[in-house]
Amino acid sequence: MNPFSWESRLLPLGVTVMLGAIALYKFKKSQSRTGSSPVVLCHSVLLCLWGIYCFSSFSIFWGWTLFSLACCISLSYSTSQEMLPLDKRAVLITGGDSGIGHALSKYLDELGFTVFVGVLNEKGPGAEALKKTCSKRTSVFQMDITKPAQIREVQARVAEKVQQTGLWAIVNNAGILGSIGDGELLPMEVYRQCMDVNFFGAVEVTKAFMPLLRKSKGRVVNVSSLAGAMPMKFLAAYCASKAALTMFSAVMRMELEKWGIKVVIIHPAGFKTNIFGTKETLGMQEKNILDNISPDVLEAYGQDYIHSSIWPFLQTSEKCTTDFSPIFTDILNGILCKNPSFLYTAGMFSYLCHCLIFYFPVSVFDYASKKMFPTKTLPKALT
Repeated sequence: MNPFSWESRLLPLGVTVMLGAIALYKFKKSQSRTGSSPVVLCHSVLLCLWGIYCFSSFSIFWGWTLFSLACCISLSYSTSQEMLPLDKRAVLITGGDSGIGHALSKYLDELGFTVFVGVLNEKGPGAEALKKTCSKRTSVFQMDITKPAQIREVQARVAEKVQQTGLWAIVNNAGILGSIGDGELLPMEVYRQCMDVNFFGAVEVTKAFMPLLRKSKGRVVNVSSLAGAMPMKFLAAYCASKAALTMFSAVMRMELEKWGIKVVIIHPAGFKTNIFGTKETLGMQEKNILDNISPDVLEAYGQDYIHSSIWPFLQTSEKCTTDFSPIFTDILNGILCKNPSFLYTAGMFSYLCHCLIFYFPVSVFDYASKKMFPTKTLPKALT
């Protein structure tokens, strides 16, 4: 019989189809709990297209070999993406007063997690809303992450509740934007505030709850920002603090591996929260800058330039989406995925910007940045 006859192709073709079907099934099953149907569809289409290309462009031997290899790689990847069972796992979330932290607390509560929520104001509307809408599995605690005493108190109360099972995950979500403006113009107190909340606060929480995470061999999920990887004009303090959190996460990922604890960093972008503030808060930021810069610096920049640097951010925030589902999907992967990725870029804009900053020349990034964040007014001394 001719070794390349149609009959001889049935066995390898059957084996290949079986491998492909198993790979797609495993991948779909692993992604079903996070609702990533577009990812499943894209993965399936790519695998099918690769199979068509292999069998149409190569001999039966090489076509079978290459496609089978792709199926094995896909199967290995899908296995690593399998989700762990919920099993009443306990999660601590910081910054639950509003925005992402508030919505995430409700989301995880609905999924069946035991949720501990740290809020800046236990009597505030955000905390009260969580108490009313969430189940009894969710507990709300007063925890200003810039105050170590409050962190220690919450740690003791959480330890009492989880006892020997330990805490499965902490989600360091609390963060502030600080003030908007050129780095030279921002008062040093703004840099310190951003570092206190966005970096030192997350470090303090992580260190305090680490004994509970060692018991469960759980997860640390740090919600950083696209600004933690991509420089953004007028956000020097915020970018620096988020970059510090990103690098801290990278180091902790390596150091905590021996304890069986996995560390995940989330870089969201393009989501509408109250982090940009309101007209009143932006007005206060502008006044704070004007009150703290020297006369010669004010003369160089001019009040018009300072004003024009701050206020466009309010318009930018209005264009952002209120759909937090991409962030929730990535955080849930970080919490429950058997082998989570270290970095998740929540939102298509974040992914594209990461590609731009890491894979293109600086000149290309600078050009794109000027287009994305145009400056219509120059400092007074340059006009």
